[in-house]
Amino acid sequence: MKEIIETNKAEETFALGVRLGQAAKAGEVYCLEGDLGAGKTVFAQGFAQGLGIDEAVNSPTFTILQSYEGGRLPFYHFDAYRIGDVEEMEEIGYEDCFYGEGVSLVEWPQLIAEIIPEDACRIGIEKDLERGTEYRRITVSRPEEQQLKD
Repeated sequence: MKEIIETNKAEETFALGVRLGQAAKAGEVYCLEGDLGAGKTVFAQGFAQGLGIDEAVNSPTFTILQSYEGGRLPFYHFDAYRIGDVEEMEEIGYEDCFYGEGVSLVEWPQLIAEIIPEDACRIGIEKDLERGTEYRRITVSRPEEQQLKD
């Protein structure tokens, strides 16, 4: 199932993240793709709020993984941008996150494609400056059984 959502301001991208976070279930993996500055962190912050997490959520670029336990499910926020190889993910213990009782959101998943579960939800965020500096085209691709509800 593929859904395309267009947003025209950061608040709308955040709200989509909230909506997906509210629908997220334990053991799900969400892959978040987009260029630097596309709005991945804004989306992730909304996703965390949708899970009921109140603490500040920032991109974990330098730590690779940030864990948040304060919501209805544990939230594991990965940033694979600086990963040298998949062994680094194994050292972090990604399997406990991907296949555990929480929800994982992975930025730059294409860099660790070989360990991403086949049933992961894929979210792509694209800018189009001709349509405005805050315009985003967001594609949500998910297995049929995980369709997004309005």
